[in-house]
Amino acid sequence: MKILVTGGTGYIGSHTVVELQSKGFEVIIVDNLSNSSAEIVDKIEKITGIRPVLEVFDLGDREKTADFFKRNSDIMGVIHFAAFKAVGESVEKPLMYYRNNLVSLMNILESMKETGVRNFVFSSSCTVYGQPDKLPVSEKAPIKTAESPYGNTKQISEEIIQDTIKTSDIHGIALRYFNPIGAHETALIGELPLGVPNNLVPFITQTAMGIRDQLKVFGDDYPTPDGTPIRDYIHVVDLAKAHVVAVNRMIQDKMKKAFEVFNLGTGKGYSVLEVIRAFEKSSGRKLNYKIVGRREGDIIQVWADPSFSNKELGWKAEKGLDEMVASAWKWEQAYRTENS
Repeated sequence: MKILVTGGTGYIGSHTVVELQSKGFEVIIVDNLSNSSAEIVDKIEKITGIRPVLEVFDLGDREKTADFFKRNSDIMGVIHFAAFKAVGESVEKPLMYYRNNLVSLMNILESMKETGVRNFVFSSSCTVYGQPDKLPVSEKAPIKTAESPYGNTKQISEEIIQDTIKTSDIHGIALRYFNPIGAHETALIGELPLGVPNNLVPFITQTAMGIRDQLKVFGDDYPTPDGTPIRDYIHVVDLAKAHVVAVNRMIQDKMKKAFEVFNLGTGKGYSVLEVIRAFEKSSGRKLNYKIVGRREGDIIQVWADPSFSNKELGWKAEKGLDEMVASAWKWEQAYRTENS
């Protein structure tokens, strides 16, 4: 029951390691710590009582990746999170995104083929749908031209996985996330981007703590009820639990075909201003925010049709927006208190 979690000290990765360990899996993390910290392993151990193994290296290094798989050929499966993920940054630095996100994936798949590791869960994204023609978005929605290099790396990655599956014994599940937010109930792990946050909620919580002077809202002239973009926000713990379900589906040979795709969302869309208001209500803090111009690469609105995932995986997002923002705020306060 040994699982490799790449990017396992990152935001979604660390929450998934906790859920895997709580279900009896033995976890090995590989992470280059480019956007996370090795101290997360201590936090995971505090939550679960089990310390996952951490190996620090870059999966873009073909030799080190191959060596890792040779030493760990008894792995039952791989959950691949290790990728750059900021839409805006990808627009500014496309080559960095293509190199990191695609080369690491190819190195892992090549090593899996060589060592006979069969099960692969891919951290994909609703960005593969671009700006959908129809909402909510089901798994049958067409893959449209990506709005950003980040989104394009997710599309290309899914194609690489499918082509690899055709020529190997590997099985793959792509989990297309909507917008993960929130933190673990212990407030020991949460979303901690290094440098300036690219995602809305860390920017909100850091502004509320006084670390950021002001929250920027990118655009209020979108064709939505309040003019700000709409997203489907999902609690990171609900998301993490879906990965455990996906791994079990593979190990228990319950897959209907060699490559499966599932949307992970709540089925509800909230605007940026609605998230801000929900945070202000739950925290009792007024946020200093300013409307600025649109950000390149952002789409207008998207939310999931999660009915296929609910039925086929027996999984459902449980937590609502108020609980999500409250948990993010609890974590931010705990982290700043500990590190003050």
